[in-house]
Amino acid sequence: MTATPSPALRAGKLAAPLVLASVLAASCGAQIEEDSSTSTATVKRCGEPVEYQTPQRAVVYEGGSADKMFALGLTEHVHGYVMPPANPPVSESPWAEEYEKVEFLGDDLLNRELVVQANSDFVVAGWNSGFSDQRGITPEILDRLEIQSFMHAESCYNYPEFPEEHDPFEGLYTDMRRLGKIFGVEDRAREVVADMKSRVQAVRDAAPEGEKVPVFLYDSGTDQPFTAGNQVPPNEIIEFAGGRNIFGGLEERWTQVGWEAVVEGEPEVIIILDYGDKPATDKIEFLKNSPRTSELPAVVNDNFYIMDYNEGISSPRNVDGLEKFGKYLREYEG
Repeated sequence: MTATPSPALRAGKLAAPLVLASVLAASCGAQIEEDSSTSTATVKRCGEPVEYQTPQRAVVYEGGSADKMFALGLTEHVHGYVMPPANPPVSESPWAEEYEKVEFLGDDLLNRELVVQANSDFVVAGWNSGFSDQRGITPEILDRLEIQSFMHAESCYNYPEFPEEHDPFEGLYTDMRRLGKIFGVEDRAREVVADMKSRVQAVRDAAPEGEKVPVFLYDSGTDQPFTAGNQVPPNEIIEFAGGRNIFGGLEERWTQVGWEAVVEGEPEVIIILDYGDKPATDKIEFLKNSPRTSELPAVVNDNFYIMDYNEGISSPRNVDGLEKFGKYLREYEG
């Protein structure tokens, strides 16, 4: 796993539920009442105040970036999307119809050449997912090319230039507000965030009482597993649903741990992060057959929960993931 980082580490397939309908009705093909024509707005890019001109040819990287734009009714401002193979098919997105209205630009990692060739004026991605020093595409480099950029607030935790820390769901809300200000649709952003918060609170109110179920999120890795620390959405999905992330004490985003620590955590539920590189069924088979994990309570009792990749990275679909996992824990009998 050290040779090929997992998609969640770089970023960091269940059908969308009907409860998303209230957001979809207002977002897919939404009529924007506010003025989203060209204007300027000063908005933070992580911890750095940046003056933005309203973008007209946005390039978005991965489902989380695209879905944030589509949820705000900003399809007309999106030129195209870059979707690496690990991301589940866009046909499974609640915004599948919006994807069809914009251009598919590639299935590789985000790179500077692609952005320049697309004549983009705005790029949305996360730090260490789309933006990367190693690959030569950073906000600073794009600034010099006069291409605006926006980073997911959740990923700002380890952005070296202007770090900024948010609880993961608050990072999602922050992104929606900031994008709303950049594009002049602040009222729409407030509506979307209010709907998200209401749905999140409903899950928290319904969470099982009593001792929290210990949960391990398994992203990938055989020699050493990658998992979720407390700086990424699955940590709060687990917590808000009524569970306890056995690695919730790690001040990290997506991180590598040892199998010994997993064994010591005695997880009763294992979340499998599902994406295209390796099917969830293969990961479950590995856990069942490995002598290090075959006796874990979750494995013995076959308590596996499959989480869609786009419900685990920063995305409007985090709320869907929370609702689904909340239902799972309410029905969990141990």
